[in-house]
Amino acid sequence: MIDNLKRINLILTLRKLGVTNHNVLSILEKIPREEFIDKDLNYKAYQNKALPIDCNQTISQPAVVAKMTELLEPKQNSNVLEIGTGSGYQTAILSKLFKRIYTIERHNLLLEKAKKVLNKLKITNIVFYHGDGLEGWPAKFAFDRIIITAVSNSLPKKIIEQLSDNGILVLPLIRGGEQYISKVVKKNKKLIIEKSWRVRFVPLVSGIN
Repeated sequence: MIDNLKRINLILTLRKLGVTNHNVLSILEKIPREEFIDKDLNYKAYQNKALPIDCNQTISQPAVVAKMTELLEPKQNSNVLEIGTGSGYQTAILSKLFKRIYTIERHNLLLEKAKKVLNKLKITNIVFYHGDGLEGWPAKFAFDRIIITAVSNSLPKKIIEQLSDNGILVLPLIRGGEQYISKVVKKNKKLIIEKSWRVRFVPLVSGIN
């Protein structure tokens, strides 16, 4: 009962912050965030806070997860490329709103832990890859939607190449020394960038661990 109240309060908080997509909010209420964090932090699972995970990474605050998901404009028949599996929490949210999730993680430890949690939750429409996210998906796919969960100074060239025409990329970008969630729409090979919330993410880096 207490957890249910915490979940409801979190959703009310997200609404107040400007997240309006009903489907996104409904999925956030259902996905058990406590499964993606250390048991010692379970009491913080439904607080709107980023929390530490392994490899000096974080699980983003629910508001940021919700906003980035909302900006992707979920479509049930679309495939998504996710750069940065992390804890797997964002992956789980996406899995309920899109057809299939192709997710890349550079830290093998994080990838294996995320796989276990997502398997436990019986989420099966995910393709995992341990690799360098800056290189994009190894097969030459085009994606309708791409999400990057680490901050970059510029738009990664190989990722943009894998974004289909009329596709949407959501990522944190640095502008004027600050990080902002940004929505990038590709139309006729041109990129239209819209700036949204100010945020704080770990940097997007190359290589694998």
